[in-house]
Amino acid sequence: MISDDKIRSAFENKNWQDIKVTDSWQIFKIMAEFVDGFDKLAKIGPCVSVFGSARTPQDSKYYKLAETIGRLLTERGYGVISGGGPGIMEAANKGAYEAGGKSVGLNIDLPFEQFHNKYIDRDKLLEFDYFFVRKVMFMKYSQGYIVLPGGFGTMDELFEAITLIQTGKIARFPIVLVGKDYWEPLMSWFENHMLEAKNISSDDLNLYRLVDTAEEAAEHIFRFYEKYVLKPNF
Repeated sequence: MISDDKIRSAFENKNWQDIKVTDSWQIFKIMAEFVDGFDKLAKIGPCVSVFGSARTPQDSKYYKLAETIGRLLTERGYGVISGGGPGIMEAANKGAYEAGGKSVGLNIDLPFEQFHNKYIDRDKLLEFDYFFVRKVMFMKYSQGYIVLPGGFGTMDELFEAITLIQTGKIARFPIVLVGKDYWEPLMSWFENHMLEAKNISSDDLNLYRLVDTAEEAAEHIFRFYEKYVLKPNF
């Protein structure tokens, strides 16, 4: 729970002129993150991003699934991109790293928890201050998303991808949700509420695949690119 004192302190010692000056200089920091990300990630080749909670413990079945997914992707020549942190992110990087594949981490600087895991290739760890820059990197340099159970950050990445594909802003790529027990209530809500209210179309329900095993998740990526050309999304 965020205290009133923290909320008040966030607005202390600021005025509109300060914000105007700060925002102008901030442009260069944002540009620097884009340039660094584009420069490093353009060299990595085909990759799949794996998302999920940073809070997932190592003895969780989902940690083990993410680790296996990382290994399976690597065995077929794909690199693995994660958010760089612990939990599911660590597991996916670990699977790729220990299998000798490319292991990429897009870490975000947060005031409370996030720290990068040890299974990221040294030359493939990027640090970001801005979530929106980081999300562009995931979208631009991933040929697929595999999404395990997670919180608001995981949902953010998932809905960003679905929205951009739905609106035609990027080329379609495979999105796989792993863990039917976790995801089916949300998928049912899509169908029974969003679709019924005509806020989405029936075709939108085909933009993702729901599976239970690491093998099914990886195989969906492989089958997609047996049918379609493996190329950048935008």
